[in-house]
Amino acid sequence: MSKNKEQDELLKWLDEEDPFGLNEEMEFIIFKCIDCGKEDEVPDYVVEEFHFDLEEDEEVEVVCPFCNGTMRQARKDPSE
Repeated sequence: MSKNKEQDELLKWLDEEDPFGLNEEMEFIIFKCIDCGKEDEVPDYVVEEFHFDLEEDEEVEVVCPFCNGTMRQARKDPSE
């Protein structure tokens, strides 16, 4: 089999199967900085990775890209 034909078949397989999930729509979670108040979107898979090291009552915290402060997940209800 020629090299070009192998490459064409590989590209066709990648397009059809999407083995790496490149065509999946990413979901984002809004985080709000407790220092500067700005909001930023964090991919949900990143937030899920942080949950592994947390205790039951701890929240995921990330670094604010605007002020290097602490960001926590934004709540819809301010009392949460």
